[in-house]
Amino acid sequence: MKTKEFKTLDEQIEILKDRGLVINDVDKAESLLLRENYFFINGYRHIFMKNRKDDIFINGTTFEELYAVFQFDRSFRNILFKNLLIVENNLKSILSYQLSKKYGIKEKDYLKPSNFSQDSKKVRQVNDVLNKIKRQIKLNGRQHSATLHYLSNYGYVPLWILVKLLSFGMVNELYSILKPEDKLSIAEYYDIDVETLGIYIGLLSNYRNLCAHEDIVYDHRTQKQIPDTRYHRLLEIPMMNDEYEYGKNDIFAIVIMLKQVLNKSDFIDFINEVSYELSLLDGRVNVIPQSKILDRMGFPSNWESITNI
Repeated sequence: MKTKEFKTLDEQIEILKDRGLVINDVDKAESLLLRENYFFINGYRHIFMKNRKDDIFINGTTFEELYAVFQFDRSFRNILFKNLLIVENNLKSILSYQLSKKYGIKEKDYLKPSNFSQDSKKVRQVNDVLNKIKRQIKLNGRQHSATLHYLSNYGYVPLWILVKLLSFGMVNELYSILKPEDKLSIAEYYDIDVETLGIYIGLLSNYRNLCAHEDIVYDHRTQKQIPDTRYHRLLEIPMMNDEYEYGKNDIFAIVIMLKQVLNKSDFIDFINEVSYELSLLDGRVNVIPQSKILDRMGFPSNWESITNI
């Protein structure tokens, strides 16, 4: 099995130079590599490569341009994360409202297995998810002021308080075990069909974790694709082999999802903030056209027009 060897800052600089990267200020580059992590910054090199085989930078590519893409992704990730938190909070609120209205406000009532999917294939999943939620109450219920207040004064935790303890991933699991009619009551709020909303929640949860752990996001691709939408058609996104080239499992797919789950004002703010960061990046990167960056993200050239649909 191959092993990676430790590289000093000088050695890291030489590796980048050997690949053709222009480094005008070595001291500054070393400082940034130390502060930001060489292997993370180096993860952004692919968009500047002549080809995948040789791993050589396009002639004239500078360290500043490589770092500019790194900075853009950080800003984009922060914008995305902020909006995913809005979506997460909205979903928790809607879900807790619908279930509390129907099943009651005490966990002994709303967490009954009979309140969830009765599909024989999901019996184990239902029990596993409910046990995870009960464990959250037991382990963390007294660590948060709101849940502690209800436990101390009333002896139970309402679902609209409990959801604060649940991760986005756990909410995704909870949605997956709901009865069909309860899924429908939530999906109707977003004007999305039940199955599509389930796909969206899973993917949005995945992106939320990517953002929280500061992974490379701007060119991320998911294994699961979102279903075709009217936005694909109205934006006239090109097709290949009867499949849309953009907006299926790329970053533009998350733009389409946010279009449907954020309110209009929040979505417009999101688009404007991303557009601003892209314009900054365009002024900092000269060796490649912005169209290449947009293509890497899965953005069609008219991506901003989605706000007008």
